[in-house]
Amino acid sequence: MEQYAPLSYPMLQSPAWRSLGGSAVKVFIELRCRFHGHNNGKLALSLEEAARLLHMGKATALAAFAELVEKGFVVCTRKGQWYGRLASTWAVTDKGVDGNPPTNAWRQWQPGTVLKPNRKAKGGSRTEPSHCATDRFQDRAPLYGSATEPVRGLGAPCIGSVADR
Repeated sequence: MEQYAPLSYPMLQSPAWRSLGGSAVKVFIELRCRFHGHNNGKLALSLEEAARLLHMGKATALAAFAELVEKGFVVCTRKGQWYGRLASTWAVTDKGVDGNPPTNAWRQWQPGTVLKPNRKAKGGSRTEPSHCATDRFQDRAPLYGSATEPVRGLGAPCIGSVADR
């Protein structure tokens, strides 16, 4: 039996979807194809895997994830870890998580706006994005690292791992 990844017309006709770059669309479809009915919030996709599967550079994949988060199509539910090679997990907002209804956060996006994290998610939603910020300019840490912390750049801390950058 074949599986499908249906995308609703309201989402496809939204200003947020129509403003997505091609790389962001590819990453979203890859994430959406990993949804199998009850695993939203546990959709694992690392920066390295996205770049390899979708034939794009890691910087392009990083920008695609950041664009999807900014426009409300996905949220990071668990930050990946460099140690142990653990990929970040994601939730698509057009499907519910753990019995909660979908947030469809993309509906609030308009050109020139940046969506703010929902800090008062109902029912302790695992899709509350505040712990996985993807604002590239939020953390201006040095690029050199230290004895206790590996080298890191200005990329989103939620996406992939330090090794993937």
